[in-house]
Amino acid sequence: MRPGWTTGACATAASTAAYTALLTGEFPDPVTITLPKGQTPSFALAVEELDAGTGSAMAGVVKDAGDDPDVTHGALVRARVRVLSPGSGVVFKAGPGVGTVTRPGLPLDVGEPAINPVPRQMMREHLTEVARRYGGATVPGSGTCSGTGAEPGAEPDIEVEISVDHGEEIARSTWNPRLGILGGLSILGTTGIVVPYSCSAWIDSIRRGVDVARAAGRTHVAGCTGSTSEKVAVALHHLPEDALLDMGDFAGAVLKYVRRHPVDRLTICGGFAKLSKLAAGHLDLHSARSQVDKGFLAELARQGGADEALAEAVAAANTGLGALQLCTAAGVPLGDLVAARARDESLAVLRGAPVAVDVLCIDRAGMVVGRAEPRGPGGSDRRR
Repeated sequence: MRPGWTTGACATAASTAAYTALLTGEFPDPVTITLPKGQTPSFALAVEELDAGTGSAMAGVVKDAGDDPDVTHGALVRARVRVLSPGSGVVFKAGPGVGTVTRPGLPLDVGEPAINPVPRQMMREHLTEVARRYGGATVPGSGTCSGTGAEPGAEPDIEVEISVDHGEEIARSTWNPRLGILGGLSILGTTGIVVPYSCSAWIDSIRRGVDVARAAGRTHVAGCTGSTSEKVAVALHHLPEDALLDMGDFAGAVLKYVRRHPVDRLTICGGFAKLSKLAAGHLDLHSARSQVDKGFLAELARQGGADEALAEAVAAANTGLGALQLCTAAGVPLGDLVAARARDESLAVLRGAPVAVDVLCIDRAGMVVGRAEPRGPGGSDRRR
């Protein structure tokens, strides 16, 4: 499958082209950059604008996410570069469509533009290289010195404003509002490359969600498989938005990160079939990577009092929910048994971290069909 480029790589290409034009009067098109692992992709410019009279230049690159289902695919990432007074260094600014950090817990201070550390470093390195290459040049037509020629290799004195067309609208489909990034998208990327269906962005969002919850003083968070399970967790536990983790299929990502960054209590809430996979020891709940084990459900049903005929019917059921319905009709608490086993598997992954875990299993209508009360390391009951 075809890889793509992160918003951070696009912002680096756009800012490199804009600063080059500011110093030389010409936009490199395509513009080539070097990514952290040494790749050297080239980017065509979608827009360009040189305003020598005000000492600024703007270039834009359309993000190509390759074959990844990325909501920012096709977005126009712009960089406007302006000359600043000597000693200013590189200053980053959020333009239209790029968010601002409003809550602690992220790798950026509150009030900073949501341009992550690696993209900032990439831009600084490329802009410093442009300054070195064209150092001492005068901005065409302005009579203004760029201020970069005195010390070859020194960081230039420029403002870099990154914007994304329609970014505020696109950001509504991301975790940004929940993480306290308001006004638009984040400029992201650690390698510059989007690997199709790598799921790394989702897992990174889970980690940032835990960080934000901890920084806000939350002691109880919920990892939920979808919007219905989120509503159930909120209704039962009255959790604020910043305590909700959009776990999706990545139960393992939540548990492993909470193991290293504990909270007092973790609620896991999701569909019965998905959580039956966690109960069986699977940490990735996606249908392509794990399946509902109806033989496992049959064994749990036996432990819950099912006779052999019912156990065989559970093993032969078409779906996990079908197995649940058979047991419910017979008075066998399969939902509770799955929830309890999922809790125990979660505690095993937590490896003694000081976290109490409870589990809620729901059906498609959002009804709770299985529940396991909070239990901490060593099997201690830690109700709160």
